[in-house]
Amino acid sequence: MLPALFQPLTVRSLTLRNRVWVAPMCQYSVFDEDGVPTPWHLVHLGGLATGGSALVISEATAVTAQGRISPRDTGIWTDAQRDAWKPITDFIHSQGAAAGIQLAHAGRKASTYPAWGYDEHGSVPRDQGGWATVAPSAVAFGSYDTPEELDEAGIDAIVVAFAAAAVRAIDAGFDLIEIHAAHGYLVHQFLSPLSNSRTDSYGGSLENRARLLLRIVESVRAAIGDRHPLLVRFSATDWTTDGWDEEQTSTVAEWAKLAGADFFDISTGGNVASANIPLGPGYQVPFADYVKSHAEVSTSAVGLITDPHQAEEIIASGKADVIMLARELLRDPHWPLRAARELGADVDYWPGQYLRAKI
Repeated sequence: MLPALFQPLTVRSLTLRNRVWVAPMCQYSVFDEDGVPTPWHLVHLGGLATGGSALVISEATAVTAQGRISPRDTGIWTDAQRDAWKPITDFIHSQGAAAGIQLAHAGRKASTYPAWGYDEHGSVPRDQGGWATVAPSAVAFGSYDTPEELDEAGIDAIVVAFAAAAVRAIDAGFDLIEIHAAHGYLVHQFLSPLSNSRTDSYGGSLENRARLLLRIVESVRAAIGDRHPLLVRFSATDWTTDGWDEEQTSTVAEWAKLAGADFFDISTGGNVASANIPLGPGYQVPFADYVKSHAEVSTSAVGLITDPHQAEEIIASGKADVIMLARELLRDPHWPLRAARELGADVDYWPGQYLRAKI
């Protein structure tokens, strides 16, 4: 019998060959700053597909130019961007993996310097290519520039942008859509009372703070139809008192499932600059377990999962349905194939070019 980690999983009409999925990882490699993915993205994401992962999810891909984390982010708000993603999804499919895209808007954490290649950190000045940012409230993230508070027309436009981006993503060959509601970006900013001080229908109560996410889920589901899986990535806690937590995450996950979401990718943090996060092996797994059991939804676990036996225990014990890897795949893009060998899983998707390594 196959180890739990290598048993297939079907979500709607999509069957994934195992339970090892690639988490979104920003590359900050669009050097023309036009949001169009490049050969780097083909090689990076394609290499992860050859390594045996079941699902390869792109980096946070902006639904508007204003929603980019940095000027070097990928986007999918234009047809040129859509068309540039197509050869990437084609190659991922040629390796037997599914292609996913994370749709994102950075909100108050937009217009920042890329994570590599610069000595500067924080908000990019306007005279160096930066732009005005938006958020639920005019509350800055740490030392970043203070954002402009979105009005209802601005909120409506963002909902439309997510749905339009989802349609482009399906046209580009992506099999699965993930909505980024984590890591202190725009949707998380609406969810957390620490970044949302509104007094209208988008602030205050949990129902109001969740309104933007639920509208996006409903709009994306209507735009892409019933066939394609829809994921939501949550940060299950702000890691500070009086903030967003796993109980609220579980409640909103239930609502999001009713609105059309299928699966929940559980991470943590990112919304409070001063949060003290206790890093350690599998430190976020208990949150995936909590949301899975309390909301009765399917979840993935991420965060310092590095060892095949550790990953197998997470899935076999039912703490999560899937593991997502990020930095470990940067160190070893073929981690799933190595894990199959170590766990004794005889999988049939080794690339022919790599069969000598199977023995």
